[in-house]
Order: sequence, then structure tokens, then C-alpha cells
Amino acid sequence: MTAIAIVAIIGWVIVTIVESRKDKNKGMAKKDRAALEAEIATLKDRVATLEKIVTDDGYDLKKQFADLEKDKVA
Repeated sequence: MTAIAIVAIIGWVIVTIVESRKDKNKGMAKKDRAALEAEIATLKDRVATLEKIVTDDGYDLKKQFADLEKDKVA
């Protein structure tokens, strides 16, 4: 009878340890996910800014290259 109680207690301790590790891993995963989502949001903002610059009417890349070529020849 004592052996059964000891085995039950040991089993309960093992289950508790495994569950606490799962909870720690979930907490870390949530932190990692939050950090990644914040980084993605920052990158989206940067891409939007770059798109505005490139698609702006005053931004004419071909003209700038032509101007550089003229300066190079002269």
C-alpha cells in the first residue's frame, strides 16, 4: 500500500514539472511572437515610407542617373 502512495506522489511530481515547463515555453513563445510582430510592424512602416519616396512625382531616378552621366562626361 505504501508503494502505491509513493508511486502516485512521484507521478504527480513528474506531471507538475512537465506542465510547468510547458507553461514556461508558452510564455517565452508569446514574448518572441510579440517581439517579431513589433519588428514586422516597424518594417512595414519603413517599406511604406520607401514606397512614398520612390513613387513621388519629384523623384525621378532616370533623370538623376542622366545628370550623373553628364557630370561624368564633362
